[in-house]
This record gives sequence, C-alpha cells and structure tokens, in this order.
Amino acid sequence: MHIENEIKLDFKDVLIRPKRSTLKSRSEVSLERTFTFKNSGKVWTGVPIIAANMDTTGTFDMAKVFAKHKMLVCMSKHILVEEWVDFCTKHPECVDFVAVSSGTSEKDWVRLQEIVSKTPVDKICIDVANGYSQHFVDYVRKVRAAYPTHVILAGNVVTGEMTEELLLSGADIIKVGIGPGSVCTTRKQTGVGYPQLSAVIETSDAAHGLRGHIISDGGITCPGDVAKAIGGGADFVMMGGMLAGHDESAGDVIERAGKKRKQFYGMSSDVAMKKYAGGVAEYRSSEGKCVEVDYRGPVEATVLDLLGGIRSACTYVGAAELKEMSKRTTFVRVTQQLNTVFDKN
Repeated sequence: MHIENEIKLDFKDVLIRPKRSTLKSRSEVSLERTFTFKNSGKVWTGVPIIAANMDTTGTFDMAKVFAKHKMLVCMSKHILVEEWVDFCTKHPECVDFVAVSSGTSEKDWVRLQEIVSKTPVDKICIDVANGYSQHFVDYVRKVRAAYPTHVILAGNVVTGEMTEELLLSGADIIKVGIGPGSVCTTRKQTGVGYPQLSAVIETSDAAHGLRGHIISDGGITCPGDVAKAIGGGADFVMMGGMLAGHDESAGDVIERAGKKRKQFYGMSSDVAMKKYAGGVAEYRSSEGKCVEVDYRGPVEATVLDLLGGIRSACTYVGAAELKEMSKRTTFVRVTQQLNTVFDKN
C-alpha cells in the first residue's frame, strides 16, 4: 500500500487567472488547430472538440452538425457496417471529422476491419474502460500493424507511464479519464479514479515529451471546463453529457409531467449491457447509470455557446490562437466557483 500526499485537482478546484491582452474582440480568436500525429504521420486541421462514442451522442446526425464546425465525433461502436457505408457515400464532407470506434474483442476486430475496408474513414478510436491491461496494449499494437497510416485514439488511462506505453505501442492520441463522466459510476463501484485536471496535466506532459497528444475525456459540465482542460495541456476535449438531450442525440423524446425529456446512459450501464450483451454478466457489475435529461432542441445552439465560451476564455488570457492557451494559463486554486444565490430560481 502506498499513499500519494500531493494534492490532485479537478476542474471545480481552480479558476484561470486573467492576463493582459491585446485582443479587441472574441472574433479575433482562432479555435482551429493543426496536428501532425506521431505514429500515423497524418496531419489534421480542425477544432479539437469531440463528441463521445456513446449511443446517444456518437451519432451520424451529431456528425453532420459537428463537421460544419470542423469538430470530431467518435461514433458509437454499435453502428452497423451498412450504415457506415451509406453515411460516407452520402456525406463525404463529414469523413474527416468522424472516427470508427472499436472494443478489443474478436467480434470488434472483425467489424473494424470490415468498416475500414469499405469506407474512407482514417480515424480509429479503441475504447475500453480500463486501459491498463496488457490485452488492451496488444490490441493497440495489432491495429497499428494492420493500419500504419490511420490515426489511432486509445484509452482510457490517467497516468503518465501508461500514456507513454500506449504511444510507444502505436497510438497517436491517448484518451484520459477514469470515472469523471456524468453517467459513469466507476469511482463509486470500484473506488478507482483520478481527479481529471491533474490527470490532464500529468498525461499531457508525458505525451508531449514523445510528440504525442491527449484527449481530456469526461468531467465537462460547462464551456469553462473545456477551457480549463485545454489550459491544463489537453490537445482535444471529449464530452457526452453536455451533448445529451438534443435532436441529434439518439433516443425518443419522452413526456413526463408536461416536460419533454430524453434518455442518456453510460456504455457500462445495465441499460447498455442489456441492449448489447443480454444483461450484466454475473462476474461484473454495472459501472454506469441511465438518466433522463431535459429535451434541448437542436445541438447547434449548444455548440455555438460552447465555442463562444472558449473564445472568451482565450481573450481573458491573451491567446489569439487556441494552441497558445496552455502556455498562457495560470490556475488559481479556489474554494468556490460560482455565486449560486439564485440557482433555485
């Protein structure tokens, strides 16, 4: 047993200190970034915001909206091969802004090969809850050997040494986050996790030393959290809950007590496991939950609000381009984020 006494931080524990700026307007800020990825050698330009590969957010309807803003969607791994082919045929303008998701089973491997062979998609998201297993590392190596020029996203992990291991095994971008998601119950069920901001700071340092990149995955509650993740060193930020409840989110609109709602659930929840595996296996427990969120209409308004908040954060620290954000960020530890006096109203 070992205890780390150093304080670890979450987004709620800090604010970004403002600095002198020569920017006159938020409109002067560029949110686009250009990345050259370590192992694939691919170059990609866009806004580094990613919709999570969950049933309710990793949808083709979401991808159509995100592509207009040059943002990415990691698609749900349960989308059929035929649906992939149809989408790529009808919406070639979206292909550069979607990633096919895969687990690590033999069934996942067969499905991944079929999608990659039949579509021009060049981004693969290898997604498991626990990225610390040797089986996962071996699968990353297997995918890299088969697809040397595809961009590989892999996770999830929260520490520097495993970030380095995955990069050296062939991944280009490492997904960082264990337990911070709004419908994730891993920390409750297992006691395992890591405060998200500290995870981002530590893994980004490890990744950038090897010319790799990271995604801060989970824990985003508002645009300010995205700014903090980027300020902490994240190259990309992935979110699910902030995108739930929209027209582009999968699922039917439900009416309860006169209010419109939509279902949102974690991919390790009993709902997801019943849907795809016939139920929760006896040897494991559910590590996700299912909730109903308010119906929020088209996602475009949420996207514009998100991007506007990030631009504003850049102006507060004098960053004309998003890539300058981490260099210009100083975090202040705080005991309170917001004035909540009117929240009940």
